[in-house]
Amino acid sequence: MSAPVRGILNLAKQPAKKSAHADDSDFILHSLQEAFEAKKRYAASDAEMLEFYRQMLLIRRFEEKAGQLYGLGLIGGFCHLYIGQEAVAIGLQSALDNDRDSVITGYRDHGHMLAYGIDPKVIMAELTGREAGISKGKGGSMHMFSTEHKFYGGHGIVGAQVALGGGLALAHQYNEDGGLCLAYFGDGAANQGQVYETFNMAALWNLPIVFVVEDNQYAMGTASKRSSAETRFYRRGTAFRIPGMEVNGMDVLEVRAAAEVAFAHVRAGKGPVLMECNTYRYRGHSMSDPAKYRTREEVQEQRDHHDPIEGLKKTLLEAGKTEDELKAIDKAIRAEVASAADFAETSPEPGAGELYTDVLVEAY
Repeated sequence: MSAPVRGILNLAKQPAKKSAHADDSDFILHSLQEAFEAKKRYAASDAEMLEFYRQMLLIRRFEEKAGQLYGLGLIGGFCHLYIGQEAVAIGLQSALDNDRDSVITGYRDHGHMLAYGIDPKVIMAELTGREAGISKGKGGSMHMFSTEHKFYGGHGIVGAQVALGGGLALAHQYNEDGGLCLAYFGDGAANQGQVYETFNMAALWNLPIVFVVEDNQYAMGTASKRSSAETRFYRRGTAFRIPGMEVNGMDVLEVRAAAEVAFAHVRAGKGPVLMECNTYRYRGHSMSDPAKYRTREEVQEQRDHHDPIEGLKKTLLEAGKTEDELKAIDKAIRAEVASAADFAETSPEPGAGELYTDVLVEAY
């Protein structure tokens, strides 16, 4: 027994081999936060702020109307509303180059479509399953698509859109078109394995992609702190050398400022960015969710003190706009949404032949 012990002791006395990566000086555990903090709010012009306000209000009123139509049975299946999260889509997508950049998201997608300026009529028609819908009434709430606007869904499989976003980013790189992919996912999807596979590929191949975690605090119905060991989602790219950013997703000017920093980083050929937008959905996960896992007081506190639309309204009033001007915008948007609902209710349903179209791509 003595010989093996002496051998083990001798091995223990030998100096450990130096790691091949011990002097890996390019691996810096940092984020883009410092650059973002230096200019944390976008210096929007009055015209830009009014447009942000109009767009966020359009999403809010559209989603409220969608909720009403769902209650009346005019929208079937699943329906996930974006109420409360408007500043994320508007702040980010207002900074995109619509001629070359692409967007992909999960099933809470109505707001992202509206942020592109797509006609509310064709979006509402899609929700009600009508032929005039943007996916010909066959996609419904969760599966909207527009190649014209480089919007690639609307995906029902949690986290699956992230991997597809990696593919879109690879296409931008391969085609050398100068575009980037904006890939949205939620705090619940952040625990999916395919998300990290995509992080690894994106970092390895230096893909032009911005991963955006819309952290609305509850995933489907479980608080982040109960389901995630690391709730600071912007840190999760560190193991893949992806710089992160933590952003107040209830402030459209802060989101836009973050977008400027992240997009510039990616367009400079420095690889992917992971952005965490802390936001809050006022409604349940879907229309069938009573959201009993949180109190009414909690939701009301968010509405009273953190609402993205009311926050920007306050900034506009301080900049000299009047209540009457802002009320006129709201009135016009309500009329626009009512018109979209009327259009959707009166449009014909798809013909039976549509069951056999868009099923298989026969030519590439």
